[in-house]
Amino acid sequence: MRRIRGSSKSTTSDTWLRQSVLGVAVAILAPLGISVIGSGATASAAFTPAAFDFWVDSATMGPIKTRVLRAADGNTDRVAYLLDGMRATEDISGWEHETNVAEVLAGSNINVVMPVGGQSSFYADWNAPSSFFGEAAGSGSSSGSSGPGKSYRYDWETFLTQDLRDALRDRLGFRGDRNGIFGLSMGGSAALTLAAYHPDQFSFAGSYSGYLNISAPGMREAIRGAMADAGGYNVDSMAPPWDSQWLRMDPFVFAPQLIADNTRLWVSAASGRPSAGDGPTVDTVNGMTLEALALANTRAFQARMNSLGGGNVVYDFPDYGIHAWNTWQDEAYRMLPDLSANIG
Repeated sequence: MRRIRGSSKSTTSDTWLRQSVLGVAVAILAPLGISVIGSGATASAAFTPAAFDFWVDSATMGPIKTRVLRAADGNTDRVAYLLDGMRATEDISGWEHETNVAEVLAGSNINVVMPVGGQSSFYADWNAPSSFFGEAAGSGSSSGSSGPGKSYRYDWETFLTQDLRDALRDRLGFRGDRNGIFGLSMGGSAALTLAAYHPDQFSFAGSYSGYLNISAPGMREAIRGAMADAGGYNVDSMAPPWDSQWLRMDPFVFAPQLIADNTRLWVSAASGRPSAGDGPTVDTVNGMTLEALALANTRAFQARMNSLGGGNVVYDFPDYGIHAWNTWQDEAYRMLPDLSANIG
């Protein structure tokens, strides 16, 4: 059975942060390695009082916690899933740790579903538990050799589109189709993937600072380094080299499916220039680098969609914003009217 341990949001290694700013090779690794940078201070849990824990069993992963916040008007038709970044913790979602987006959505009569956990998972169904050379991933490191995705196989896509979806319908009466889904960084890429392969569930998907061209040169190596850094995970356990899973997970590759299904998309990345709310810190410097690289990745996806004639996307490229929660919170506010119009 899966053991859930409360924890505060972990910060990135200072050494790795400094390295991510220097050199071409490390610049390639940087965008995925620090997917949930905050303001530079360690965050404390910021539980939303009206949200509640909703536990659902996964055949592979054991009991999984999701935080649910009901729509203000009590409807059960309008539902949005909020996906976390690569450094997702086991207590609550980063959206709840760092923003008030859940409350804003609920106040706009949208039921909010925040899956908890999934560090470095890409919310995918993995091939095997994470391990290195037969040893559990993270052995000898502070991340430990057991726990999420190491003592069991990640099965997040199945969980989100079957187990959780069915439980929300059967136990809370939530509508199981025309849902919305959005996320940041790793979660942004995953939101588009889940929408592409489950159009019966998701009519809307949003990606903030996502990595939407993972077949591009260097990206698989970048993901390898990032996952090792974010919890000690082995990418080969998710998708071995040259496995078809890589293409299946790449928004640049499955873009035609998103167009064919007419899934409403919101795709955003900021400029990498600090806003007034970004202080003069190491995290800000790194956040600038990361967001600039996310912007390049997102622009590549935009070019691909445009070449295919995709007219089902809203793009937003703010003049200011780094790879940080204040950027993603502001983006959620801008997206809200479009999300609201395209679900339920």
